Amino acid sequence: MRIALLGAHGQLGTALSDSLSADVVPFTSADVDVADAARVAAALDECGADLVINASAYNFVDKAEDEPDRAYAVNALGPRNLAAWCSRRAAPLLHVSSDYVFGLDAARQTPYLETDLPGPLGAYAVSKLAGEAFVRSLCSRHYVVRTCGLYGEARSPGKGNFVKTMLRLGNERGAVSVVDDQSCTPTSAVDLARAIARLIETDQYGLYHATNSGATTWCKLAVEVFRLAKLNVEVRPITTAEYPTKARRPAYSVVDSSKLAFVIGEPLPEWQDALAEYVGRIS
Repeated sequence: MRIALLGAHGQLGTALSDSLSADVVPFTSADVDVADAARVAAALDECGADLVINASAYNFVDKAEDEPDRAYAVNALGPRNLAAWCSRRAAPLLHVSSDYVFGLDAARQTPYLETDLPGPLGAYAVSKLAGEAFVRSLCSRHYVVRTCGLYGEARSPGKGNFVKTMLRLGNERGAVSVVDDQSCTPTSAVDLARAIARLIETDQYGLYHATNSGATTWCKLAVEVFRLAKLNVEVRPITTAEYPTKARRPAYSVVDSSKLAFVIGEPLPEWQDALAEYVGRIS
């Protein structure tokens, strides 16, 4: 099987390149602008893909508030173009989405199921939800995979990730302030890639939540990063109101990944174990 991998040099794309056993044809944003339907069709026709994985995305959450058209082009029209090609060729499409499709329910305290109603809060979130809708409506053989708090190594420079940011700040400062009223599940790109590799071996198409197991806050995640790295850094918990950003973030975006665990035969590792492996590897 030949797999076309969009976003091949990002954190997830890099991990997927190492996890997939099939013939992988990598595409970066420099190779193919997913928002350009003609270029998408030409590239996929040339490589003769049997399956397409879309790990590309516009992930600049705050910047998207200033350039929503670009966010929509990449995160919504891009998946639409891929889904249209896959539909014409009867090829499966796996599209990676985000926990940010949730957030409108400010009182939420239980993990979201795939059947729960989304409620995006900003331009980035809206564009990701629109991308899901295009994929699910245009391509019957689809896997839409929502994940959260991704971290990993990337072959190309990008926006980085929270773990590396904390390690950098921890080596520069004696104290950091981190939001403690936003709950999520940090997820290893390596673990997610392995789960995706197993999922595409099935014909169990549909919508999936896919994160490491458990939940935490960004503040508690920072504490664990410093503990694992043996850095003596004071972590000061603050509220979202004390750290204003242009785009609103979900106060609670923990998702239930039990559907995926059932299909691939096991859950992703606990977030603490995944983080320990990552910090140990890059420190």
